Amino acid sequence: MLDPAYRGETSLRGCDQSRRWLGFLARNRYQLIGATIFGAFLPAIARTGLHLGGAVTLNTIFGTFLAMLIGAYLLRRMTDYPGTRSVYYILPVFLVSFGVVVVLFFFIRLDYSRLQFLLSFVCVVAWFGFVDAIQPRINRLRLAVVPFGKAERVMSNNRADWSVVSSSETSVLNISGIVVDLQAGLTADWERFLARAALQGTPVYHWKQIVESLSGRVEVEHLSENTFGSLLPSSVYLRLKRIVDFCFAVLLLPIFALVVGAAAVAIWLCDGRPILFRQRRIGRGGRSFTMFKLRTMRNDSGEGKAFTEPDDPRVTRLGRYLRQFRIDEFPQIINILRGEMSFIGPRPEAIELAEWYESQIPFYSYRHIVRPGITGWAQVHQGNVAELVAATGKLQFDFYYIKYFSPWLDVLIAAKTVKILLTGEGSR
Repeated sequence: MLDPAYRGETSLRGCDQSRRWLGFLARNRYQLIGATIFGAFLPAIARTGLHLGGAVTLNTIFGTFLAMLIGAYLLRRMTDYPGTRSVYYILPVFLVSFGVVVVLFFFIRLDYSRLQFLLSFVCVVAWFGFVDAIQPRINRLRLAVVPFGKAERVMSNNRADWSVVSSSETSVLNISGIVVDLQAGLTADWERFLARAALQGTPVYHWKQIVESLSGRVEVEHLSENTFGSLLPSSVYLRLKRIVDFCFAVLLLPIFALVVGAAAVAIWLCDGRPILFRQRRIGRGGRSFTMFKLRTMRNDSGEGKAFTEPDDPRVTRLGRYLRQFRIDEFPQIINILRGEMSFIGPRPEAIELAEWYESQIPFYSYRHIVRPGITGWAQVHQGNVAELVAATGKLQFDFYYIKYFSPWLDVLIAAKTVKILLTGEGSR
């Protein structure tokens, strides 16, 4: 049998009755069927009764269905990543998808009912909000751990329910997967146990896969373990991203210039000159460049510590405000236009700190395979770090970003960054 561990007061063998009734909503096809019924057809019936044959009504139903498919696809791609709840992205994602359909209807001059379309939007958002509310209950991971090697290290994560497999004769039922250290030198009995589980359709995961999927970090001990050498980011997306960065930088330049100009005047009046802080950082390919920021520390602060601490006395009163809303980073739009940085990517490290990392981690330079960014996967999870231990954790987030480099991850980071800018979360 399975020995309960960590949060295992209840056995992983069974599901409660409500989970059985609601479990079908964990399947994407049933979510789409529900959204079609409640989001497309019910608003049409509410507006026209059962007279659904009119061209305007049918066009609106078709447009709703198309917007729902686009939104559901975007939502699923964005929430595939660790620690991401769709509740924060349902409204903006479906605003985009329904907006795309409205623009499409406008250009092809297709008549539709605005009232019905608006009702459909409200119903679709409400439906996916309901699904998200019950997902933690019906879709929580239930994982069984084979207690050898480093596998039990994953049980400290509270995003899953854990149990320990006590014997290789165990019959494992109703679980999401088995976690094992495949490098632990398992006996023949345990290897047969894993083979039986796989034949029964139960996934078997190496413990590092689970760490990545639950924490959003890549724990790297040896370069060969994660085969970074063969995981080159898509060259096509690297080029496309550079084009998108440049276009967005050109569009945002007037707004950024206005904000930076106002902040520069405030710094000059409150704290004097210099206005800008310049520092040599390491960029893509290990090449150094000069990164620009608005000055937020006193002129007499000197070199000081490598990291900014909470309530750091070196930070000026105005500087705290600029840091809270990341306005001090706005001058880096010049670095983006020059091709030295991206909007999204690992933060560029100071040369001295990068050299220290290189001396401690032989494959650290792999971090420079993509352009550094103003914001990144580590920043939306940790904010600014204040010590070397936290900085090492930041590296694990950076390696995760590089390993799963994609437009969907960038969209998710952009959405999380907007939330952080509005709340000032994680600033120092």
